[in-house]
Amino acid sequence: MADQAFRTVLEGGSYFEGPRWHDGEWWVSDFYRHTVSRVTPGAGETVVLEVENQPSGLGWLPDGSLLVVSMKDHRLLRVSDGEVSTHADLSHVCGGHLNDMVVDASGRAFVGDFGFDLMGGGAPAQASLKRVDPDGTVTVVAEGLRFPNGSVITPDGGTLIVGETWGNRFSAFDIAADGSLGNRRVWAELGPMPVGGSIQELLGQIVVAPDGCTLDAEGHVWVADGFRSRVLRVAPGGAIVDEIAAPDGMGVYACALGGDDGRTLLMCCAPDFYEHTRAPVREAVLVSTEVAVPHAGLP
Repeated sequence: MADQAFRTVLEGGSYFEGPRWHDGEWWVSDFYRHTVSRVTPGAGETVVLEVENQPSGLGWLPDGSLLVVSMKDHRLLRVSDGEVSTHADLSHVCGGHLNDMVVDASGRAFVGDFGFDLMGGGAPAQASLKRVDPDGTVTVVAEGLRFPNGSVITPDGGTLIVGETWGNRFSAFDIAADGSLGNRRVWAELGPMPVGGSIQELLGQIVVAPDGCTLDAEGHVWVADGFRSRVLRVAPGGAIVDEIAAPDGMGVYACALGGDDGRTLLMCCAPDFYEHTRAPVREAVLVSTEVAVPHAGLP
């Protein structure tokens, strides 16, 4: 386990998610404050947008417009010249809250959803991955995923890698020129596939719960392990080659590489992820540490 020095980037959140480095600043969603913010290193937070139905994944179109997942009403919002509009409504293809996404260089957004009512104690169910084209057209491009969560795209734009939080794995797909996905395979197997009909049955079988993640220039993925208060550097195939424990016993639910040289690893930390415990308080923090290999690919 790496012995890391941490720097506090921002305090006073409820539950940070979807961190991105964009145009020299950090961007982050806060689920239960319902905000999307820019965080300028050394200069604090600027709230860019309030999202009543809970923001999550962030990305940008080629024209610079910001895309924001609105979780509870299953919409993808577009922010352009200060105006907010519905880029796409995905209600008809969602089995649970809309969640994280990655936007490719052509402006195609690949978005996952929970698949079931996690916060309400629903029975686990598989979910799909959706592609939203720049014109707002929605297409289901993969099915049968176990809670698709953090996703990355390789620098050549040819491969999508997605974590499956309740599947102990990352899956990978080839991205065709038309945005369709093919050649599905397991990119990293982190444990046996959990089996059972309830969250309680599955919990004890989770070895690594992939949450928000980021790709580096050696083709490894840094991923937040949503159940074990750590980030892991995972090699293709599933070998864990580095591990960083979250500070102060906090949980860590997403991470991103950024900074001027791409070697700053930002971690979204909070005591837990439950809405009823996080929403009333302001205990979430963004912390950063330095790593050896810089960022690559998207987001």
